[in-house]
Amino acid sequence: MVTTDQVWDALARVNDPEYPLSVVDLGMVYGVGVNHKDIQIEMTFTAIGCPAIDMIIADVRDEVGKIPEVQGVNVDVVWSPAWTKACITDKGRQILQYYGVGL
Repeated sequence: MVTTDQVWDALARVNDPEYPLSVVDLGMVYGVGVNHKDIQIEMTFTAIGCPAIDMIIADVRDEVGKIPEVQGVNVDVVWSPAWTKACITDKGRQILQYYGVGL
């Protein structure tokens, strides 16, 4: 049986193409649901006009789809609540600061 922990672990391996950290540490994933072998992911992006939206969604589907027994991965993009830098995890903040990105 697929667990939410497995899904979160997979999502933690999906990196944002602009920054050296995961979509989880950027705070872009708002929720994960597991219904037997089907996975539901609710996520947002740092900007509505982000040119990497389709690429990141494809990466999310690919990585979560690698979990044994997963049959389907649905990604719902939501814009409310809006993403802000407050969504970034402590780990994400440390990584960004290491690379000189000011918060």
